[in-house]
Amino acid sequence: MIEEMERYAKEYRIPIMVSDGIEYMLNYIKEHNVKKILEIGTAIGYSAIRMALVSEDIYVTTIERDQDRYNEAIKNITKMHLEDRIKVLLVDALDVEINDTFDLIFIDAAKSQYTKFFNKFSPLLKKGGTIITDNLDFHGLRENIDQIQSRNLRQMMRKLNSYIEFLKDNEEFDTTFVNVGDGLGISIKK
Repeated sequence: MIEEMERYAKEYRIPIMVSDGIEYMLNYIKEHNVKKILEIGTAIGYSAIRMALVSEDIYVTTIERDQDRYNEAIKNITKMHLEDRIKVLLVDALDVEINDTFDLIFIDAAKSQYTKFFNKFSPLLKKGGTIITDNLDFHGLRENIDQIQSRNLRQMMRKLNSYIEFLKDNEEFDTTFVNVGDGLGISIKK
């Protein structure tokens, strides 16, 4: 089923985590005894399913705004019989209200909104909890902004760089940058 989802993502160009990036995150979840996870950006449910499969007592709330991706995620989650442990919300993450606390928040949605996502959801993180942000290297483009032809992509890279500076300067969190997958930020709430 996991391989089937990986093939589907490749065929339909749906971004899912790079294999060493997801393996790193799954090990982190295991090592830190994470039980409640909030994911911003469900896509087809790939990472939510992978996280839930780490242990039978892990619960994931995941947010997706695209109807087609939401439908595909629901289908995949149901096939894996994980609908009792993965709750998918069809809504724009910046519009949702969640009254819960989490051990881990995983941000993997619109790169240009990373700072807004971090600010909105970090209050839901328990003390000592972690925010993991994916795609901080963005396929190596972040280092070569001036060579990017597309104005929109250049702008997104600047926002990504600004988010990285935001993480470095944030005194409520200790952030480590890990060079696996497409670049991860591991921010631990003090």
